[in-house]
Amino acid sequence: MTASDTHGAIDAVWRIESPRLIAGLARITRDVGIAEELAQDALVAALEQWPESGVPDNPGAWLMGTAKHRAIDLFRRNERLQRKHEELGRDLETQQGIGVPELDAVVDDDEIQDDLLRLVFTACHPVLSTEARVALTLRVLGGLTTDEIARAFLVPEPTVAQRIVRAKRTLAEARVPFEVPRGDDLAARLSSVLEVIYLIFNEGYAATAGDDWMRPALCEDALRLGRILAELVPKEPEVHGLVALMEVQASRSRARIGPGGEPVLLLEQNRARWDHMLIGRGLAALQRSESLGGALGPYALQAAIAACHARARTADETDWARIAALYDALVELVPSPVVELNRAVAVAMAYGPAAGLEIVDALTSEPSLKHYHLLPSAHADLLAKLGRTEEARAEFERAASLTRNLRERKLLLARAADLRD
Repeated sequence: MTASDTHGAIDAVWRIESPRLIAGLARITRDVGIAEELAQDALVAALEQWPESGVPDNPGAWLMGTAKHRAIDLFRRNERLQRKHEELGRDLETQQGIGVPELDAVVDDDEIQDDLLRLVFTACHPVLSTEARVALTLRVLGGLTTDEIARAFLVPEPTVAQRIVRAKRTLAEARVPFEVPRGDDLAARLSSVLEVIYLIFNEGYAATAGDDWMRPALCEDALRLGRILAELVPKEPEVHGLVALMEVQASRSRARIGPGGEPVLLLEQNRARWDHMLIGRGLAALQRSESLGGALGPYALQAAIAACHARARTADETDWARIAALYDALVELVPSPVVELNRAVAVAMAYGPAAGLEIVDALTSEPSLKHYHLLPSAHADLLAKLGRTEEARAEFERAASLTRNLRERKLLLARAADLRD
């Protein structure tokens, strides 16, 4: 194996093993920042040694063992550590003396699943800002570098680095326990985790800014995190609902982009290009969510809407009346101007553009939608269908001026230009 092949293998191993490695180390050290530093030290050691020695049979166990050695050294060097840490260091040293098969068993033990779940809840703790939660989650659970995160979100690398450093410092200063929340606290904390994962997915599915309509790598990262979470908490219906939603939406990725990178809207997509394996996985996840009982939550309801599109062989076969009814339920559950706007579109498709326009007109004075480009875009579409061409053109142009995505701006301006003909 060449040095290049070895480095490629190390990169692949790191993407797979780093979340479990950091999770296990965080349980030991009770500090996500220290855990990530130890994991990075182990990665550096792998980069130095594996090109010469080759990739170990169990690279995860090798990385964990190396990181634990680093932890022992750290505990010994730090004169300010309390007696508890000294005892912890001796316990770790004892672990290093066990044979490789036993170490492998430690790495593969069910406890690693608990460690991962603790890390998920810690990285997404509400004490952190939304931006910090997203950056830290991608770093410690997604295995992304600060450069990769910065490029994905079109922000300077130092900004991302600062967010991650501050997030780890905040967790340490707030003494956030490395644990899975229990009782009444679980639902609120789980909601924060799901929000972070879906924010990552949405930024990949419809980029808010930049030259690209989509950033598929972010969708893949979010899907991987969602699938991991579904394995860790299999009895939480909203987790399966979120996974279902992301699987079905991701199934359209290839059809959402034209040959020149231009956006292709849902009703104009070639459905033969949809990924039917992902659709199948999404529908199965939705069924799991529904089988757990109780009323559908926000993510499961959105997944049910996405499933309506997935089941329609053509755009004309879409069950818009059911979609409108699902949006009725969603807006009752989570009242939001954005959800109401989506409901307006569904109502227009099911019962005519005039019915949808009535809802949209009521939203035009909503302060929170003042700079939301999809409001004038939807308004324009309905006006155009009703023959109010000049008003529609002005609204498409206003929508174009509000979006920060270059591809979307071009699409909106093209639709405005079409109305001049």
